Amino acid sequence: MAFSQLNRPHTLNGLLFVFLLSFVAFTLAQLPFFTHFAISPLVVGIVLGMIYANSLRIHLPKEWDKGIHFCTKNLLRAGIILYGFRITFTQIQSVGISGFMASILVVTLTLLLGYFIGVKVLKLDFETAILTSVGSAICGAAAVLAAEGVLKNESYKSAVAVGTVVLFGTVAMFLYPLIYQLGWIPLDFKTEGIYIGATIHEVAQVVGAGSAIDQEVATNAVIVKMIRVMLLVPVLMILGYIVSKFLSISGEKKMVIPWFAVFFIMVAGFNSLNLLPLVMVEKINLLDTFILTMAMSALGMETSFAKFKGVGGKAMLLALILFIWLIVGGFFITKFCTLYM
Repeated sequence: MAFSQLNRPHTLNGLLFVFLLSFVAFTLAQLPFFTHFAISPLVVGIVLGMIYANSLRIHLPKEWDKGIHFCTKNLLRAGIILYGFRITFTQIQSVGISGFMASILVVTLTLLLGYFIGVKVLKLDFETAILTSVGSAICGAAAVLAAEGVLKNESYKSAVAVGTVVLFGTVAMFLYPLIYQLGWIPLDFKTEGIYIGATIHEVAQVVGAGSAIDQEVATNAVIVKMIRVMLLVPVLMILGYIVSKFLSISGEKKMVIPWFAVFFIMVAGFNSLNLLPLVMVEKINLLDTFILTMAMSALGMETSFAKFKGVGGKAMLLALILFIWLIVGGFFITKFCTLYM
């Protein structure tokens, strides 16, 4: 046990070390360069963690690993639960049925496409294909971390998936405003907001892309993006069922229930009641960002570049295919939903 009397000092030392690394990442993310490109502390954290993992990690006492593992598992779940304070049911209602259906179709078809191409065509392992697909379909790094809590896969697979969705999500953040200004996307502000929110990976990237066009676009984009985030709950429940039914070891069929996902939706419901002052919610969101940064930093510290061999290239190709699908397929899905729903 991580906090047994024997292991407690080592676990706390590991936690403190991750905390300090995350504090550095959080501070760096406030610099003009990172804020200008909407690069979140989560991304900075995993990069710093990976740099450390491939340079100085061998000097870290082995006993401290329990603290790092605690961050990648327990703190991760706490961060996902608190993520519910970023969502209200009123926000979802404001974009109408078109935004809701666009989110459902994009998430569902992206996951199915990612599984088929990843596992059946590229011959990726199930975990890497699903993690990459979930990150592309729902909410980037946070979705990858949440899915890891259900799959219980090796950390390096999550790091590979995070790396791919961060790369293509960042490209999307700059590409979408450019092709909109060039007139290649003939959409009004509301529809463009739905399109951006339904297809770009990270919340921060959605904000960056929408704001580069118009504030109305940014507002609608964030709301639709939050709908995609909420779809993380049923996706994790279905994924938990699949893991228990078809992928369990030694014939075990026990249902894997991601309770943190259930608590996530409960927190979102509580947040919809507006019982807490806005300033308190903002502080909770700030705390949550730091908790998730610790989880990402710890994930990076668990990732050696040697583990990428044989899987990184295929995962990158899968993410590229899904990126193109989101741009093209997402456009037609958005047009269909806004015209007929």
